[in-house]
Amino acid sequence: MENFIEYLQQKFAELSAKLPNDKDAKLEAMRTQALKTIIAEGLPTSKDELWRHYPVEKQLFSQYDVQMEADPYQPLDQYFKCSVHDINTDMFTMLNGWYAHKNAPLTTFPNGVIVGSIMAAIEQYPELVFSHLTKFYSDKADKFVRLNELFFNDGFFVYVPDQVSVEKPMQFVSIVNSQRKLMINSHSLIILGKQATLSLVQCDDSLQSDQSFANNVIEIVMDESSRLHYYKMENKDAQSMELNHIFVHQKAYSVFRSNAITFNAGFLRNMIHVNLAEHFADAKLYGLYLVDKKQFVDNQVYVNHAVPDCTSYQLYKGIADDESRANFNGHIVVRPQAQRTSAFQTNKNIALTDEARITTKPFLEIYADDVKCSHGATIGQLDEEAMFYLKSRGICERNARALLMYAFANEIVNFVEIDSLRERLLEMTQKRLSGELSACTHCAFPCGEEKNFSFKIDLSKI
Repeated sequence: MENFIEYLQQKFAELSAKLPNDKDAKLEAMRTQALKTIIAEGLPTSKDELWRHYPVEKQLFSQYDVQMEADPYQPLDQYFKCSVHDINTDMFTMLNGWYAHKNAPLTTFPNGVIVGSIMAAIEQYPELVFSHLTKFYSDKADKFVRLNELFFNDGFFVYVPDQVSVEKPMQFVSIVNSQRKLMINSHSLIILGKQATLSLVQCDDSLQSDQSFANNVIEIVMDESSRLHYYKMENKDAQSMELNHIFVHQKAYSVFRSNAITFNAGFLRNMIHVNLAEHFADAKLYGLYLVDKKQFVDNQVYVNHAVPDCTSYQLYKGIADDESRANFNGHIVVRPQAQRTSAFQTNKNIALTDEARITTKPFLEIYADDVKCSHGATIGQLDEEAMFYLKSRGICERNARALLMYAFANEIVNFVEIDSLRERLLEMTQKRLSGELSACTHCAFPCGEEKNFSFKIDLSKI
């Protein structure tokens, strides 16, 4: 890790004057402090408790390219075939860490909604951005967040004013498409005003990439009585490494719904931190991860009940095949003043082979006495009695296995409230479980190498 930190110092010295808005005093101070923190405290390794399930230090190279300008604009459909199509959304694109646009880095809609590049938003609306940017981090922000602050060159920005309901869902697609070893630090900011509502669909995909490293931060700030439905789909190639840090700050009566579905991954870590900062805030978090071969996915969920009368609910499910690895770490904290809290957490997993490794750690930390809290975790195999029942009804073993896995997985997908999106995700889940969905199925560039993907089940080990 020391070599990687030396590389970061050298790269920052080389590129600092070329980063967007490099003359902005607040950004300069943030970047300078981030570098000092990384040098003084280092970056997480497998010796740290929250990172002990995978040697992250072995995934990082001492050399990455940092793309200092956006790719020339070309329409999205010329190089990308979206798997989640026909859902009637306003689509926006991030390509290699840059907001992709023809000539409008920031768009202001008639109802006051602002969407576009965060760097353009800093130039046009500095007070709005800096009144929220990095303001709601907690001690749970690890040093990879500081790395993001050091190098972030762009990100997705959304502002929804008070009492504005965005009827049409927004979809932003984050794509890695480069034959270079890219280090991408994207920093996005979503701001909802009082009584504002929004549905946001995010898709992370890889087209062509060579051991890319994406280190992303998304900040979500929700004012009083706002509502956000956030859907995240991940379909990455086996060479990719992606760290996602999502920070949600909820004020009174706000409602947050999250549904994260991982179809394919290389090395993937999703960290979501929800801060219920004012009374009657409500958060429901759902997740599904489907991994095989040597894929690794790590879900870290942290919910902070800081005040009374808030509710939270978590349900994460996973299926691991071959030699894949999956980890879930759920942590709920109920502060002493957070009386009348309701907090529930469940993690369920299926391991299809003896070589698949799943670890789970649900954790409640309660300092109040008037609460309703529970947590639970399971790691098992396909139910033999259910298999026997299906086979006794004339269903073959292959279809019986597929039905059981599909029934297990689609509970999460059914929480999606956009009908067309839910139907499409159910179809993609079915294809993934039958080995028909890979990270390359939507790539418009033939790579010249035939790849076979499967999601096989070894019955002898069930």
